[in-house]
This record gives sequence, structure tokens and C-alpha cells, in this order.
Amino acid sequence: MSRTRTILAVVADAAGEVFEHPDLLMAGMNGTHPRAPREDELIPLPEGSRLFTIPGTPPMGFDRRSGRLTTRDRLPGSWGGGEMQAVSAFMSPAFTRTLLPAADYGRKGVQLPLWAYTAVGWCVEEERFYVAAARVDRNTQWQVEHFDDRKLDPLVRQALSENPKNRLLEQLSRCAVDYHCFAAKNLFFRRWEAPLPSSPTCNSRCLGCISLQEAPDCCPSSQERLSFVPTVEELCEIAVPHLQQAENAIVSFGQGCEGDPILQADTICEAVRQMRRQTDRGTINFNSNASIPAAIDQLAAAGVDSIRVSLNSVQEPLYNAYYRPRGYAFAEVIESIHRAKRAGLFTMLNYLVFPGVTDQPEEVEALVQLVEEAQVDLVQMRNLSIDPTLYWEALKVSGEGMGMKAMLDSVKARVPRLQFGYFNRTKESFYPQGYETDWPLPA
Repeated sequence: MSRTRTILAVVADAAGEVFEHPDLLMAGMNGTHPRAPREDELIPLPEGSRLFTIPGTPPMGFDRRSGRLTTRDRLPGSWGGGEMQAVSAFMSPAFTRTLLPAADYGRKGVQLPLWAYTAVGWCVEEERFYVAAARVDRNTQWQVEHFDDRKLDPLVRQALSENPKNRLLEQLSRCAVDYHCFAAKNLFFRRWEAPLPSSPTCNSRCLGCISLQEAPDCCPSSQERLSFVPTVEELCEIAVPHLQQAENAIVSFGQGCEGDPILQADTICEAVRQMRRQTDRGTINFNSNASIPAAIDQLAAAGVDSIRVSLNSVQEPLYNAYYRPRGYAFAEVIESIHRAKRAGLFTMLNYLVFPGVTDQPEEVEALVQLVEEAQVDLVQMRNLSIDPTLYWEALKVSGEGMGMKAMLDSVKARVPRLQFGYFNRTKESFYPQGYETDWPLPA
């Protein structure tokens, strides 16, 4: 903690009103281990982030007088002495959290929704919130000021009137308007990365799946899954104009509102071939669990430019505990990553990171080995959205990691050519000048 910076714990009353606690200094959690944040683990709360409570869960912090870690479940007497709840931040994209909120999760009585819970505090000297995070991507296209729904609505209506029979466009209009998916909004704004959901089915049963939750005792999914397989014509009707006209154009298969597109590889390959017959402009990206290695070769031959393979861990037991694969093995995912690079695809990991898991020494070693052997180009440090207790219980991981910022610095030092990020890239920016030394990013 900086000598010139006092970071107080942020708490909430039973009604959800947020306060800085006058007697508690901020604490965070690396996995199940509570501790004080390190200086390089804190940044000012990014614009567009949100604060919310962790219901019925008392916060932890360090007593300002004794320095001891303590759990408080009641507000100070001068504030009425009522029940007190922990507070979390949900950050805007481009930032990877370094610590979880410090709280007594054993007293939590509800299953938390699928958010990325991040430790937050209040800086007395600067009078602003700080979060436990590091910036991993300079791309500003995903900031909230670019997404004005007043401009979006007429564009959606116009697109639907011009393509009344395209079921995929109808799906994406719901994603844009009802679920506020930034990628779907991009499609109607005719810019940047736009989605091409294509698969209603999946061969994983992810604990944190945002489009389908089978277990009745889990939290509900945050959006409704695609219910049909789009035709080649429906895919091209959306993708080709975007590739031809959009600024920094990317179209991506594999979205939050679907299963996994690798199960529709034949349809997607034909669609990509037709797209490339009409335009060589823009980038075609494929987000997937990469569970069918042979499909990777087919996609590359059809004209896909990049692939992003989703992993929560590079260790098989931890991967299986979260993804719960059906009909494929972890070894096939690893084989697909190797094949992608050999086939000439820009190869990324969609690394679903979690403090206390991702920064364990064994995980870091496994990641470095995969990156070096498969020549992975970029690791997207995506915050895993899940109830911490659900994840801990499923993975059975204990102990303290080295810290997320220390993990990033260690991997970069060992593999200098590796890029970190948060977003997909156009093919023109796959290998930016000077990327080998372009770390760390400024806060």
C-alpha cells in the first residue's frame, strides 16, 4: 500500500447504499486467502464500471488501529448499527482483476449471478474509488460512450425492415436491444467487431455458461440461447456488408448467445468460402472450445483468419471441472491449438482468469509450456464471471497464488513475444510494431 494513499474498505447497508468504512482499510482475496492489495494491483475505477453488493455477505478489512484482518457484519453505531454487506465492482472491458472482494463467503446465503467479482476500495486522498485490476488492452472501442442506444434503435428498425426474413438478424437485434451486447450493437452501427452466432448446441456444460444453465439450483443464465442453425445465406447476408463497409471490420463466430460453433463447422466453412468469394476485406474470427481438431484445418482452409480458444485452465483436471466436456477430451483442445498455428491462423487463448487459480505456480508453468510449444500469439485475460464459492468448490483449489500482476509479469518475462489483451484484433494489427516489449500497460 502506498504511504501517500489510504484505501478504505467499501461496504453497503442492507438497502444497498454504499459507504467507505472509516475504520477499515481495503482487503482483497487471492483465491480463498484474504490479504492487503499490493501497490501494483490497484488502479482507479475505470469509467463504465459498476458497483453492486454481495447479498448477506459480511465484508472483511484491516482494522486501522490494530492492523488486524477483521470481519464486520454491522455498520458503525454512528451509522445506525444495521446489517452490513460486502461490495464488489464489475469492471468495464480491457481490465483484468487482480483480487476478489474480501468477504465471509461462508455466510453467503444465495447463489450469486454470473458476474466477475472484483475488490474495490475508496482512496481518501484522491476521493475516488480504486479497484484491484490491471489494464491489459489499449483498445477503447468497447467503452460505453460509443454505444448510444438513442442512435441504435432506428438503425435496428431499418435493418430489420430491409431483411425481414433473416432469422439471425432478428436474433442479433434482441442481443443488441434487450441484452445490450456491444458486439451486436456494432453490427447495426456498421463498425468494428460484429457477431455471427451459429450453433444452438454445445458439447461443454460450463459451470458459468451465460446462455444455458441446466442445474435448477444454479443462477439463471443471463441471456437466451440461439434456437436454430442459420443458413449460409443468412450468415453471408449479415457478414458480407459488414466486412465490405465497416471500419476495422471483424466478424466472429462463437458468441455468448450460442453453444459452440465448432459443431456447425461444415455450414460455417461454406459460409466463409462464400464470404471470401465476395470480399477479401476484413477479418473472420472463430471463437470456440476447439474440441474437434479436424475442424480447425477445415476452417483455416475455408478462409478463417484467427481463432480464439476458450480455456479456464491449462491443467486438465481444472479444465474438466469447469467445462465438463461431453464427447471430447482436453487433449483434443490442446491439439487444436497446435493445429491452428500450423494452419497459419492467428492463435489466441480466451483465458478465463480467476485470482488464486490462474496465478498458481503450477498453472503458470502449464501456460508457459503451451504458449511456447504451440506458439500461441496472444492471451486474452478475460475475467471469469462466476460465484467464487461455486468455482472454489468445483475446482478444489486452495492456497495463495503469486498474484495476477506478478503472473502477467512472469509470463511476459519468460515469453517476450507473447501478447496480452482482452479483445479480438483485425489482421492488420495481429503483430503491432514493437509488441514484444509492449508491456506493462499504463493504468
